[in-house]
Amino acid sequence: MTDFSILAESAKAWPFELARKLKQRVEQQEKAGKRKPGDPVIFETGYGPSGLPHIGTFGEVVRTTMVRHAFEVLTKGEVPTRLICVSDDMDGMRKVPPTVPNPEKLEPYLQMPLTAVPDPFGTHESYGKHMNARLCAFLDQFGFEYEFLSATECYKSGRFDEMLKRSAEKYQEIMDVMLPTLGEERQATYSPFLPIHPDTGHVLYVPMKSVDGANGTITFDDEAGKEFTLPVTGGHVKMQWKPDFGMRWAALGVDFEMFGKDHQANAPIYSKITKILGKRPPEQYVYEMFLDEKGEKISKTKGNGISVEDWLKYAPDESLSLFQFQKPRVAKKLYFDVIPKAVDEYLTFLEKYPHEEPARQIENPVWHIHNGNPPEVDMPVSFALLLNLVAVANPEDKSQLWGFITRYAQDASPETHPLLDELAGYAMRYYTDFILPEKTYRAPTEQERTAMADLSAHLKAFSDEPTSENLQTLTFTIGKDHHFENLREWFKALYEVLLGQAQGPRFGSFAALYGKDNTARLIDESLARG
Repeated sequence: MTDFSILAESAKAWPFELARKLKQRVEQQEKAGKRKPGDPVIFETGYGPSGLPHIGTFGEVVRTTMVRHAFEVLTKGEVPTRLICVSDDMDGMRKVPPTVPNPEKLEPYLQMPLTAVPDPFGTHESYGKHMNARLCAFLDQFGFEYEFLSATECYKSGRFDEMLKRSAEKYQEIMDVMLPTLGEERQATYSPFLPIHPDTGHVLYVPMKSVDGANGTITFDDEAGKEFTLPVTGGHVKMQWKPDFGMRWAALGVDFEMFGKDHQANAPIYSKITKILGKRPPEQYVYEMFLDEKGEKISKTKGNGISVEDWLKYAPDESLSLFQFQKPRVAKKLYFDVIPKAVDEYLTFLEKYPHEEPARQIENPVWHIHNGNPPEVDMPVSFALLLNLVAVANPEDKSQLWGFITRYAQDASPETHPLLDELAGYAMRYYTDFILPEKTYRAPTEQERTAMADLSAHLKAFSDEPTSENLQTLTFTIGKDHHFENLREWFKALYEVLLGQAQGPRFGSFAALYGKDNTARLIDESLARG
């Protein structure tokens, strides 16, 4: 059995680069006496429960999980690890989400912590708890191993108390970090502490009259001018989001957190807060944001992105994991057209894996997607081929597709090739929703018509056992015989005339899958149409 821990020392895949930094961190802290051998390495991800989990939530957790696994392999499992997912559910509700039932009933609860807002869905004690449950269900469906933490419970239970008291003691140092980052008007009213009003329950954005570091209390006037003094502990206050980030790192002993580029400018602030509180900031990794097909940043408000549910309607979740793994620091377009490519890339990596040397295996994305244990698969048909088969066969259900697949790959069946069976269903849905509406057939030129008629005749008379290779060779030869200077134009013509699209799979593979006689008939019908 391969000892990947040795290869992990020099592996170039980005999870291993981060894992080596973490290993160095642990060794440095142990040497300095700031960490005991056997203390777990804490990985953290954060979640804002005002909205549903989304593709960014998935990306952050799946990528962090990849780093966690790489670290465990690098350290031979000798250093325990934990992944905690923290929900910022003590945030005040700034506006009522338009998608909830009876939104007008939540209007009286504006500015109250999400865990103090009633659940409009009627399933949990509060809106915050409902959304937390949705998060956990979302993560559970992918089999992620994690521990869930509610910020409200951390504030109320005393888990944050030590760092909250220290924040009061270091109040001026925190203000010295924060004030230069704010405009003049905001500076006048800013406080890192947000009191929870004892009477209204609102999260208050008010300046402090005084902060007593020795006693751990704050004094302030509410909007009506009434003075209150509250302890910073026990859930009586929460912190503004930037100081909260740093305080949480310190309180939970976070060793690693990754976040999107939108946090990059603030990351030094989070780290300074953590240092002020006497702790070492975690190792951090900034990933790029996704873009839509126009190259614009994807926004929940605009609704110009793909949801996880959208992706999983047309492809397996491993293909989405691959998309997240590849080039995380490059802004990539995320729209429906990328799905087929991601599926076929995943299948290609999966098929390559068993035949690679261990040093290559550990760099293969499927090693990271499947926690070092990718399944063995036999995939006789690509997703792109399935899409084109659907285009010409027009099946009513998967069984009709399997009629073609079984003739092409006699040993294949839904029982022996369950992933291929899943892909057949995905292909039918994807074709119906995205390819069919965009199809545009064109008439052939005279040169193309003559060449296609010749190809049809040769297919009908083809006496050898048809394979992808010999049918590709035949098609290639016909193109040369009919004097196509650029054979790419010949194959493009076949796609545009026969399939109504500008590109397609390897034509020989398509003809072998669809059948030489069926392909000849498709050519004849297309020529008759044009």
